[in-house]
Amino acid sequence: MLVCGRFLCAFFALFFISFGSANSRVFRRFSTAQSMATYPTIYVDQSGYGNFSTIQSAIDSIPSNNGNWICVSVRAGEYREQVRIPMDKPYIYIKGDGKRKTSVIWGSHGSIATSPTFISQADNTIVKSISFRNSFNNPPTNYNPIRTAVATMISGDKSAFYRCGFYGFQDTLWDVQGKHYFKLCTIEGAVDFIFGSGQSIYERCTISVIARALDGLAGFITAQGRSTPEETNGFVFKDCSVIGTGLTYLGRPWREYARVIFYNSYLSDVVLPLGWNAWGNFAGREYQLTFAEHDCYGIGSSTSNRVKWEANLSQDTLSWLTNIKFIDDDGWISRQPVEELKDDLTDLETMVEPVIDKTIQSKGT
Repeated sequence: MLVCGRFLCAFFALFFISFGSANSRVFRRFSTAQSMATYPTIYVDQSGYGNFSTIQSAIDSIPSNNGNWICVSVRAGEYREQVRIPMDKPYIYIKGDGKRKTSVIWGSHGSIATSPTFISQADNTIVKSISFRNSFNNPPTNYNPIRTAVATMISGDKSAFYRCGFYGFQDTLWDVQGKHYFKLCTIEGAVDFIFGSGQSIYERCTISVIARALDGLAGFITAQGRSTPEETNGFVFKDCSVIGTGLTYLGRPWREYARVIFYNSYLSDVVLPLGWNAWGNFAGREYQLTFAEHDCYGIGSSTSNRVKWEANLSQDTLSWLTNIKFIDDDGWISRQPVEELKDDLTDLETMVEPVIDKTIQSKGT
């Protein structure tokens, strides 16, 4: 009966998608920038009151090559599963009850391709108010040594994450490729925990360093993978807070032309005075790297002892990298469900994560 019920639910959902009807509780109404449209919602609830009890089964029920937004609403709880949105399922919007209330936990390790707790391969994906944790190295122990253990892998284009949490130790967030927007998120880790070749803006995010568990060794926040000077990708941290325990570099290169910018962000004392590390074979080719800071504040923002090869960006380059058009030159963000976007814009003044008052922090030199 349960299988039959799920089949009928999926059938009727597809029926209403096709004909644009919206007269059951499975559907909610959102407005878009251009017109009013109806988007179906599938409910996931471990207690049995939703359409599905696992997130993956809800995603599996959505037809391939879907051309309209469909919401997967995930009720509060810990979902012990590995979740994947395949390449042929765009326009999925996953919404939890809060990043401290709804979480997906998995403990795979060893491979960046197979270990992620959450894998998003499709274009046009929205995720809000949910956390993804790789539990293998979190925290590391004698029985659970440090290994590659990814919490989230994102390779689809035009993907946005609002008020999400990403928790791991090494290689937490693999920002593989494509244009991505992270707002009001928390990313936690110790070693290369934001890495990849994505073209991404991280805005008002909390970067939580847990490098104390490295037993005196320094951690690395980023390992960016821009390979040629022609590539447009890079990581931009705008109005973020870097906090935590232990000591860390802001980043090291994964590829020859890595690009990372910290802009107008609070840097606590976890940031090492050198700031950046050229790492291994990249030593001697530091001139190819674009590692930069601008208008940051806090104890860790002092640039007096930074590496001499830290980039000094022109105002034009800085304006280009920190403008939303760096990732949104065709308006894809404004075409997301407007009510949800408005919620996030309103939340700027009620952010749950620590907000640092510039007036009481020492400014970097």
